Amino acid sequence: MREAGRVVAHALAAAREAAGVGVPLQELDEAARSVLAEAGAGSPFLGYRPSFAPVAFPAVICTSVNDAVSHGIPTGYRLRDGDLVSIDCGAQLDGWTGDAAITFTVGTPRPGDLDLIDATQQALDAGIAAAQVGSRIGDISHAIDTVARKAGCGMPADFGGHGIGRRMHEDPHVPNRGRPGRGFPLRHGLVLAIEPMLMAGGQNTYRTDSDGWTLRTTDGSRVAHIEHTVAITDQGPRVLTLP
Repeated sequence: MREAGRVVAHALAAAREAAGVGVPLQELDEAARSVLAEAGAGSPFLGYRPSFAPVAFPAVICTSVNDAVSHGIPTGYRLRDGDLVSIDCGAQLDGWTGDAAITFTVGTPRPGDLDLIDATQQALDAGIAAAQVGSRIGDISHAIDTVARKAGCGMPADFGGHGIGRRMHEDPHVPNRGRPGRGFPLRHGLVLAIEPMLMAGGQNTYRTDSDGWTLRTTDGSRVAHIEHTVAITDQGPRVLTLP
Protein backbone atom coordinates (compact mmCIF):
# COMPACT_ATOMS: atom_id res chain seq x y z
CA MET A 1 0.00 0.00 0.00
CA ARG A 2 2.95 2.32 0.55
CA GLU A 3 3.82 2.10 -3.14
CA ALA A 4 0.26 2.84 -4.20
CA GLY A 5 0.30 5.78 -1.79
CA ARG A 6 3.51 7.09 -3.26
CA VAL A 7 1.91 7.12 -6.72
CA VAL A 8 -1.02 9.11 -5.31
CA ALA A 9 1.37 11.67 -3.80
CA HIS A 10 3.18 12.11 -7.12
CA ALA A 11 -0.10 12.42 -9.04
CA LEU A 12 -1.35 15.10 -6.64
CA ALA A 13 1.94 16.98 -6.96
CA ALA A 14 1.71 16.87 -10.76
CA ALA A 15 -1.86 18.15 -10.71
CA ARG A 16 -0.93 20.96 -8.37
CA GLU A 17 2.06 21.92 -10.50
CA ALA A 18 -0.19 22.06 -13.57
CA ALA A 19 -2.65 24.42 -11.84
CA GLY A 20 -2.50 28.13 -12.58
CA VAL A 21 -4.62 31.07 -13.58
CA GLY A 22 -6.31 30.29 -16.89
CA VAL A 23 -5.62 26.54 -16.77
CA PRO A 24 -8.68 24.31 -17.31
CA LEU A 25 -9.37 21.68 -14.68
CA GLN A 26 -9.12 18.98 -17.35
CA GLU A 27 -5.40 19.70 -17.65
CA LEU A 28 -4.94 18.86 -13.96
CA ASP A 29 -6.65 15.53 -14.61
CA GLU A 30 -4.39 14.88 -17.59
CA ALA A 31 -1.31 15.54 -15.46
CA ALA A 32 -2.47 13.04 -12.85
CA ARG A 33 -3.33 10.47 -15.54
CA SER A 34 0.21 10.68 -16.89
CA VAL A 35 1.68 9.88 -13.47
CA LEU A 36 -0.64 6.89 -13.00
CA ALA A 37 0.16 5.58 -16.47
CA GLU A 38 3.92 5.94 -15.98
CA ALA A 39 3.69 4.01 -12.69
CA GLY A 40 1.53 1.29 -14.23
CA ALA A 41 -1.23 2.14 -11.76
CA GLY A 42 -4.98 2.14 -12.23
CA SER A 43 -7.51 4.65 -10.97
CA PRO A 44 -10.24 3.71 -8.46
CA PHE A 45 -12.02 6.96 -9.37
CA LEU A 46 -12.30 6.48 -13.15
CA GLY A 47 -15.56 4.67 -13.94
CA TYR A 48 -16.61 4.54 -10.27
CA ARG A 49 -20.39 4.62 -9.94
CA PRO A 50 -21.91 4.29 -6.45
CA SER A 51 -25.66 3.98 -6.00
CA PHE A 52 -26.23 7.75 -5.71
CA ALA A 53 -24.46 8.63 -8.96
CA PRO A 54 -26.41 9.08 -12.20
CA VAL A 55 -23.27 8.45 -14.27
CA ALA A 56 -19.87 6.87 -13.71
CA PHE A 57 -17.13 9.27 -12.61
CA PRO A 58 -15.24 10.34 -15.76
CA ALA A 59 -11.82 11.29 -14.35
CA VAL A 60 -8.90 10.10 -12.18
CA ILE A 61 -9.11 13.08 -9.81
CA CYS A 62 -11.86 15.10 -8.16
CA THR A 63 -11.40 18.87 -8.55
CA SER A 64 -13.51 20.83 -6.07
CA VAL A 65 -13.24 24.61 -6.40
CA ASN A 66 -14.19 27.30 -3.84
CA ASP A 67 -17.61 26.30 -2.40
CA ALA A 68 -17.41 22.71 -3.71
CA VAL A 69 -17.02 20.30 -0.80
CA SER A 70 -15.93 17.23 -2.77
CA HIS A 71 -16.48 15.03 -5.85
CA GLY A 72 -16.03 17.88 -8.34
CA ILE A 73 -15.65 16.71 -11.94
CA PRO A 74 -12.69 18.15 -13.90
CA THR A 75 -14.28 20.24 -16.65
CA GLY A 76 -13.20 22.99 -19.01
CA TYR A 77 -13.54 25.54 -16.20
CA ARG A 78 -10.43 27.75 -16.26
CA LEU A 79 -8.93 28.52 -12.89
CA ARG A 80 -9.11 32.14 -11.75
CA ASP A 81 -6.93 34.24 -9.51
CA GLY A 82 -7.91 33.53 -5.90
CA ASP A 83 -9.58 30.16 -6.50
CA LEU A 84 -9.40 27.63 -3.67
CA VAL A 85 -8.84 24.17 -5.14
CA SER A 86 -9.14 20.73 -3.54
CA ILE A 87 -7.86 17.72 -5.46
CA ASP A 88 -8.66 14.15 -4.42
CA CYS A 89 -6.83 11.27 -6.08
CA GLY A 90 -6.54 7.50 -5.77
CA ALA A 91 -4.30 4.83 -7.27
CA GLN A 92 -4.41 1.05 -7.51
CA LEU A 93 -1.09 -0.76 -7.79
CA ASP A 94 -0.44 -4.50 -7.54
CA GLY A 95 -3.87 -5.06 -6.00
CA TRP A 96 -3.57 -2.36 -3.34
CA THR A 97 -5.08 1.13 -3.10
CA GLY A 98 -4.06 4.59 -1.90
CA ASP A 99 -6.22 7.71 -1.52
CA ALA A 100 -5.32 11.30 -0.57
CA ALA A 101 -6.39 14.91 -1.10
CA ILE A 102 -4.80 18.35 -1.01
CA THR A 103 -6.10 21.92 -0.97
CA PHE A 104 -4.26 24.98 -2.28
CA THR A 105 -4.87 28.47 -3.61
CA VAL A 106 -4.32 29.71 -7.16
CA GLY A 107 -2.71 33.12 -7.56
CA THR A 108 -3.45 35.58 -4.76
CA PRO A 109 -5.15 33.90 -1.77
CA ARG A 110 -8.52 35.26 -0.68
CA PRO A 111 -8.78 36.48 2.94
CA GLY A 112 -9.24 33.49 5.25
CA ASP A 113 -8.33 30.78 2.76
CA LEU A 114 -4.88 30.10 4.15
CA ASP A 115 -6.32 29.95 7.67
CA LEU A 116 -8.95 27.49 6.44
CA ILE A 117 -6.30 25.27 4.86
CA ASP A 118 -4.21 25.45 8.03
CA ALA A 119 -7.17 24.49 10.22
CA THR A 120 -7.97 21.55 7.95
CA GLN A 121 -4.37 20.36 8.10
CA GLN A 122 -4.45 20.65 11.88
CA ALA A 123 -7.66 18.61 11.97
CA LEU A 124 -6.06 15.90 9.83
CA ASP A 125 -2.91 15.89 11.97
CA ALA A 126 -5.04 15.51 15.11
CA GLY A 127 -6.98 12.65 13.54
CA ILE A 128 -3.77 10.88 12.54
CA ALA A 129 -2.26 11.34 16.00
CA ALA A 130 -5.37 9.69 17.50
CA ALA A 131 -5.04 6.65 15.21
CA GLN A 132 -3.35 4.46 17.80
CA VAL A 133 -3.58 0.75 18.53
CA GLY A 134 -6.06 0.28 21.37
CA SER A 135 -8.04 3.42 20.57
CA ARG A 136 -11.33 3.57 18.64
CA ILE A 137 -12.73 5.26 15.56
CA GLY A 138 -14.51 7.78 17.80
CA ASP A 139 -11.15 9.00 19.09
CA ILE A 140 -10.15 9.97 15.54
CA SER A 141 -13.55 11.57 14.91
CA HIS A 142 -13.46 13.53 18.15
CA ALA A 143 -9.94 14.82 17.48
CA ILE A 144 -10.95 16.12 14.05
CA ASP A 145 -14.17 17.66 15.33
CA THR A 146 -12.41 19.44 18.21
CA VAL A 147 -10.12 21.30 15.80
CA ALA A 148 -12.97 22.11 13.39
CA ARG A 149 -15.16 23.52 16.14
CA LYS A 150 -12.32 25.62 17.55
CA ALA A 151 -11.83 27.08 14.06
CA GLY A 152 -15.56 27.82 13.76
CA CYS A 153 -15.90 25.56 10.75
CA GLY A 154 -18.68 23.20 9.71
CA MET A 155 -18.26 19.74 8.17
CA PRO A 156 -20.62 17.72 5.97
CA ALA A 157 -22.37 15.36 8.37
CA ASP A 158 -22.73 12.42 5.98
CA PHE A 159 -19.17 12.29 4.68
CA GLY A 160 -15.88 11.29 6.25
CA GLY A 161 -13.06 8.82 5.95
CA HIS A 162 -13.12 5.07 5.36
CA GLY A 163 -11.25 1.85 5.50
CA ILE A 164 -9.04 1.18 2.50
CA GLY A 165 -7.03 -1.78 1.24
CA ARG A 166 -7.84 -3.95 -1.77
CA ARG A 167 -10.64 -1.49 -2.59
CA MET A 168 -10.93 2.26 -2.19
CA HIS A 169 -13.93 2.16 0.13
CA GLU A 170 -13.94 -0.53 2.79
CA ASP A 171 -15.26 -0.75 6.34
CA PRO A 172 -15.11 0.91 8.76
CA HIS A 173 -16.58 4.36 8.09
CA VAL A 174 -14.57 7.14 9.80
CA PRO A 175 -16.91 10.03 10.69
CA ASN A 176 -15.43 13.48 11.15
CA ARG A 177 -17.54 13.85 14.30
CA GLY A 178 -17.81 11.36 17.14
CA ARG A 179 -17.45 10.55 20.80
CA PRO A 180 -14.08 9.41 22.18
CA GLY A 181 -13.87 5.80 23.26
CA ARG A 182 -16.68 4.73 20.94
CA GLY A 183 -16.81 2.86 17.67
CA PHE A 184 -14.68 0.29 15.88
CA PRO A 185 -11.50 -0.71 17.75
CA LEU A 186 -8.18 0.19 16.13
CA ARG A 187 -5.80 -2.71 15.68
CA HIS A 188 -2.35 -3.19 14.18
CA GLY A 189 -2.59 -3.47 10.40
CA LEU A 190 -5.87 -1.58 9.94
CA VAL A 191 -5.56 1.10 7.24
CA LEU A 192 -7.84 4.14 7.09
CA ALA A 193 -8.31 7.10 4.77
CA ILE A 194 -8.73 10.06 7.14
CA GLU A 195 -10.19 13.15 5.46
CA PRO A 196 -11.54 16.24 7.20
CA MET A 197 -13.52 18.67 5.00
CA LEU A 198 -13.84 22.05 6.73
CA MET A 199 -16.52 24.50 5.60
CA ALA A 200 -15.62 28.10 6.44
CA GLY A 201 -19.20 29.27 7.00
CA GLY A 202 -19.66 27.08 10.06
CA GLN A 203 -22.71 25.25 8.68
CA ASN A 204 -22.86 21.51 8.01
CA THR A 205 -25.35 21.51 5.13
CA TYR A 206 -24.60 20.95 1.46
CA ARG A 207 -26.38 20.39 -1.83
CA THR A 208 -25.64 18.29 -4.91
CA ASP A 209 -25.06 19.89 -8.32
CA SER A 210 -27.01 18.88 -11.40
CA ASP A 211 -24.07 16.67 -12.46
CA GLY A 212 -25.07 14.31 -9.63
CA TRP A 213 -21.55 14.35 -8.18
CA THR A 214 -20.34 17.77 -7.01
CA LEU A 215 -21.29 18.69 -3.44
CA ARG A 216 -21.49 22.40 -2.55
CA THR A 217 -22.04 24.33 0.66
CA THR A 218 -25.56 25.70 0.90
CA ASP A 219 -24.31 29.06 2.21
CA GLY A 220 -21.69 29.49 -0.53
CA SER A 221 -18.79 29.37 1.92
CA ARG A 222 -15.46 27.97 0.86
CA VAL A 223 -14.10 24.53 1.72
CA ALA A 224 -10.75 22.84 2.29
CA HIS A 225 -10.33 19.05 2.05
CA ILE A 226 -7.10 17.29 3.01
CA GLU A 227 -6.68 13.51 3.25
CA HIS A 228 -4.07 10.82 3.85
CA THR A 229 -4.11 7.04 3.85
CA VAL A 230 -2.84 5.97 7.28
CA ALA A 231 -1.75 2.57 8.58
CA ILE A 232 -2.30 1.87 12.27
CA THR A 233 0.70 0.00 13.63
CA ASP A 234 2.15 -1.04 16.96
CA GLN A 235 4.80 1.62 16.36
CA GLY A 236 2.19 4.35 15.84
CA PRO A 237 0.32 5.72 12.80
CA ARG A 238 2.17 5.57 9.47
CA VAL A 239 1.14 7.86 6.64
CA LEU A 240 1.27 5.92 3.36
CA THR A 241 0.45 8.72 0.90
CA LEU A 242 3.65 10.74 1.17
CA PRO A 243 6.10 11.10 -1.76
